[in-house]
Amino acid sequence: MNPKLSVEYVDSVVVATFTSEKILEDVDIQALEKTLLPLVDQDRKPLIILDFSNVKFLTSSVLGLLIRILKKVNEAGGGLRLCGINAKILEIFNITRLDKVFEIVSTREKALVEFR
Repeated sequence: MNPKLSVEYVDSVVVATFTSEKILEDVDIQALEKTLLPLVDQDRKPLIILDFSNVKFLTSSVLGLLIRILKKVNEAGGGLRLCGINAKILEIFNITRLDKVFEIVSTREKALVEFR
């Protein structure tokens, strides 16, 4: 099962919402990478929001992918926000100190406001 990702554009911001509860398989993560990295490349200064509100489980490989995406976004002079992360997953971000690396906001609306 490929991870479902719904992509929409709100003004100049790309909002990618994960629609799967679980992102665990390497195949899924590779499919996500193939979908997400071109979103970074399509804009000179990409503004991207990744909405995790449907995700309940993910593997550390997803964190690696997020770091690669953040690096590309930063190199392009853009911005990346993560939102809708549940408490369990947020704890992983806190333990790994990735909460200091990523801009994490509670809702997609807040993330959009920060880009305006």
